[in-house]
Amino acid sequence: MAAEDLKNVQKIGFILIPGFALMSYASAIEPLRAANLLAGKEIYGLSSHTPDGSMALTSSGIPVPSQALPRRGSGLHTVFVCAGGSPVDWNLPAVLACLRQLAREGVRIGGISGGPYLMAAAGLLKDRDFTIHWEHAPALMEAFPDLLPRQARYVLDGNRISCGGGVAPLDMMHALISERMGSDFARRVSDWYLHTHVEASGAPQRGAMAERYGVNHPGLLAVLEKMEATIEAPLDRQAMAALAGMSPRHLDRLFSRLMQSSFLAEYRKLRLNHARRLLLQSPLSISEIAFATGFSSAGHFARSYRAAFGEAPRQGRQAAASLAAD
Repeated sequence: MAAEDLKNVQKIGFILIPGFALMSYASAIEPLRAANLLAGKEIYGLSSHTPDGSMALTSSGIPVPSQALPRRGSGLHTVFVCAGGSPVDWNLPAVLACLRQLAREGVRIGGISGGPYLMAAAGLLKDRDFTIHWEHAPALMEAFPDLLPRQARYVLDGNRISCGGGVAPLDMMHALISERMGSDFARRVSDWYLHTHVEASGAPQRGAMAERYGVNHPGLLAVLEKMEATIEAPLDRQAMAALAGMSPRHLDRLFSRLMQSSFLAEYRKLRLNHARRLLLQSPLSISEIAFATGFSSAGHFARSYRAAFGEAPRQGRQAAASLAAD
């Protein structure tokens, strides 16, 4: 970065979608505020925006003062769209038009948590490397089949930035501040927040398989990983056992002894949990969700869903919609 560039204030905007997570927003904006403090002058100009220019409300109901969406010629260097909740609530044409306009002006566009979904909807992620919070990844891949997010904490791809949210923006901002101010200054900012272990871009969003399932058997972990990857087209016991290099009977014993479950029950639970996320976060019909999660018919899916969650799929979707409206 040229010395002259460091004299200029770099304007960073945040478009806050109602229901965004305060953790994600704070992890992104606070390092920039600290950078101003440590530099002894304003090197980052910060602004927050909402679709209608009103006060932004976080998922916990905390208000954040905001202004209208950025207009043409706003002078922004970078804008991040920060979204949480459900993609079914992100039908916001004004936000998509704003992102497209800013991109045409050469503004760097970023998405935090669910924000990359809106970037995709605006057509800004074609042929791009990107990530999104793991909870929103299934809905994004169903809505935009030609896009495949990476399960990374954040991804920098030229003038496109994406981040999984949560505390990952702390790592992303360390990289962006290093890019402009140098690694020593970025380390001072991270130390300000006791952020002593800065994760790399490609670090995983979720705990390792062994941590999540509480097992360490390599064969069983290989099967569980394959289960997660074959939600739409489930494999049978024989195929999974062959993958792990064991007999189907031995695979059954491992599920029983180490997970207090069965192969079929665990596979069904994974598929139904995936279906529940799609039900709450995507506009797919119940029949489409049934086939996207490996069920032979909508009726079979509905019976399995009711047995697992105590309500019909349609009731679950209606309850979620009512809660969001409240």
